[in-house]
Amino acid sequence: MKITRILPILVLALGLSACNKPAGELVGALASGPTGDADPYGMRFIRKGAFLMGANDQSVVFAQSDNNVMVTVNAFWMDETEITNSEYRQFVNWVRDSIAYGLLIADEGADSEYAIKPKYEREDEQVLINWNKKIPWEKRFNPEEPVFEALAPMFYDGGYGGLRTSLLRYNYSWRNIDEAVSRANRFSVTTGKFPAGSTVRVDSFWVEDDEIHSATIERPLREPKDLTTNAIICVYPDTLVWARDFEFAYNDPLLYGYFNMPSYSDYPVVGVTWEQAHAFCHWRTHLLRTKGRQMLNQYRLPTEAEWEYAARGGRRAAMYPWGDKYARDSEGCFMANFKPYRGSYHDDTGVATMAVGEFKPNDFGLFDMAGNVAEWTASSFSSTSNAYIHDMNPEFPYIARKDDPAILKRKVVKGGSWKDISYYLQCGVRSYEYQGESRSYIGFRCVRSAMGD
Repeated sequence: MKITRILPILVLALGLSACNKPAGELVGALASGPTGDADPYGMRFIRKGAFLMGANDQSVVFAQSDNNVMVTVNAFWMDETEITNSEYRQFVNWVRDSIAYGLLIADEGADSEYAIKPKYEREDEQVLINWNKKIPWEKRFNPEEPVFEALAPMFYDGGYGGLRTSLLRYNYSWRNIDEAVSRANRFSVTTGKFPAGSTVRVDSFWVEDDEIHSATIERPLREPKDLTTNAIICVYPDTLVWARDFEFAYNDPLLYGYFNMPSYSDYPVVGVTWEQAHAFCHWRTHLLRTKGRQMLNQYRLPTEAEWEYAARGGRRAAMYPWGDKYARDSEGCFMANFKPYRGSYHDDTGVATMAVGEFKPNDFGLFDMAGNVAEWTASSFSSTSNAYIHDMNPEFPYIARKDDPAILKRKVVKGGSWKDISYYLQCGVRSYEYQGESRSYIGFRCVRSAMGD
């Protein structure tokens, strides 16, 4: 009996001796969590580096924003192509299915085969979805099937019509970093509290009478959870952009088929607002974590500096992603999908958008960093931001609240699109769009910060 009690002590002593870490000394503590991220699927590693940020050529409008600054960015992962219709459709289908599961569970109760039985059967315990039980969509057309009545609210005409895409809403929340880093809200390590009278200003979303409502509220800051803000976003892309963006043009075939037809699955998704792209990044993080994958850094939109650095492919002053200062290669072929001549869209082999990856990648292995569709970034737009941004991981972040003026709701858009002339394809050229607007020529791709170097 005495031997069994002494043995663990001997093993511990031998372990300390072997590691040369004597007891009573500062030897450090082990940290828990993942030691590194596995290579994210469909992404390219962008090594850390420095580059000359800003337009290479003189601006067509002589804007002050074209000041060049040398900056450094840390390593990160970036999608090798723009998010496609197929990939965004996975998001839309997940939201659709989660709503359907909720209706089926509400119809049958917690004992439903679509629910995971509560572990402790407490009244406040959340009922989880049994994703392994597939939804019998084919039975929803039969009025005699129980699923017909349960799923009827998702469809027009009492269940007989098409899907009500306006009901595909994604509800999520996050910590508001803008408010957290405010000097007025600085946490005191002396008192162990936030300053007396400190408040936070966040958006609050709710659904009432089948309509999404939102308002900017101000509440006291007493603990970290008070920094949480939420959003409810309709996730279905605006297919009407093909008609709205171009008056006196017949784009109806794209309006009706671009997002849903299989032939467009590998084309970049468009008609997506900055807010929808932000929600997609949150969902993509959530999806990976529900599969038991450990990750430290979340998926997000790239900062303007990250996007531009990645577009240059490691070349400090590259004008275009392919490294040259011309839009053609040595054989006279165009290097991207854009508008080469007045009224001529087809000379680069495309008319509107094209399937992703049709042109050669840049030196980082990224496709379509110029042309095809312009891309949302996380950065807010200011015509003078290059004059005061930091030279290490520069960023101008601001998630505008509902009651903010329109000028604060502008986001930087990079890369140029199928409808733009070659000037907008330059790595350093920037434009903007309002975060709640959707266009037939703006898409996005995600990034994820790399752990360590």
